[in-house]
Amino acid sequence: MKRFFKPIEKECSAKKPALSPSKKDGETTETSSEENSKKDPLKFVTWNANSLLLRVKNNWPEFSNFITTFDPDVIALQEVRMPAAGSKDAPKNHQELKDDTKASREEKLILMRALSSPPFKNYQIWWSLADSKYAGTALLVKKCFQPKKVSFSLEKTALKYEPDGRVILAEFETFYLLNTYAPNNGWKEEENSFQRRRKWDKRIQEFVLQCSGKPLIWCGDLNVSHEEIDVSHPEFFAAAKLNGYVPPNKEDWGQPGFTIAERKRFGAILKEGRLIDAYRFLHKEKDMDCGFSWSGNPIGKYRGKRMRIDYFIVSEELKDRIIACEMQGHGIELEGFYGSDHCPVSLELSEASSDSEKKEKKNLDV
Repeated sequence: MKRFFKPIEKECSAKKPALSPSKKDGETTETSSEENSKKDPLKFVTWNANSLLLRVKNNWPEFSNFITTFDPDVIALQEVRMPAAGSKDAPKNHQELKDDTKASREEKLILMRALSSPPFKNYQIWWSLADSKYAGTALLVKKCFQPKKVSFSLEKTALKYEPDGRVILAEFETFYLLNTYAPNNGWKEEENSFQRRRKWDKRIQEFVLQCSGKPLIWCGDLNVSHEEIDVSHPEFFAAAKLNGYVPPNKEDWGQPGFTIAERKRFGAILKEGRLIDAYRFLHKEKDMDCGFSWSGNPIGKYRGKRMRIDYFIVSEELKDRIIACEMQGHGIELEGFYGSDHCPVSLELSEASSDSEKKEKKNLDV
């Protein structure tokens, strides 16, 4: 990769790993003040694993080495594709892994063994899962940086669980961390395509506008490439079609994630929410080797076609603390993707200055 930074050493507990807290579905998790560290996380990784179980079975040593080397305080995962606990036709516990059948117990055991081994044993894990092996998110936080509260919906006071497990929201002392897996726009004017994505973008916009009192760090697979610089082949993606179908509205033409409509809505969210794209804040020029987080199948017409759809978005008041934000994979052969079609993205922040701390404390008291 283009740059590496020496890990910031922290006095972290090396106790036996704490897995996801035992909670009824939809309940938020709160930690006592004694469990909270005095300082908040500074190093983050987000990654769409494209099936966490497959990654554990096929690519775990390489991904584990990356985590050991980078040593993030927080790991945000998307598309974990593990089903929620609960038998068929029964209510599901979307914060726990399914284990009511022989196959699901075996899969859970494989996964938890991996997450209970170094370097992951020093993290606590929260899950937000779909009913089936679809979508889903997870959040791993070092035990010395435990959040004050964790919830699982954009509407913190209304819906208790986001459909398909697309949201985990963690509140730390000085900021909120939002991990999302945005629904794909799809190719047609249908309920599970364009309509679903419009509703999602509207709700995200409402969330960021109402998120006050603390700065926001928003990460995950946001399923949109904001500008032409964020895709390898703009003309290819702009002209992409599925089975020759052309939507009636020209702003919906093209590759999902690169339509004019999606890009406009994303731009409005950033502008109205006073948010900064951390990677683009540091990297102004197009990087054809290391500037994309998703890559098409190495075989076929999508070979070499890449997009940047995984992000760290931060509130403007955090922009001067951004040290680095990097795509951790590169090249059309998917080096550093660890078996997924997405590569991890990392963010590093500097310690808050005394002036920043006073300002953030003032905001918290408002």
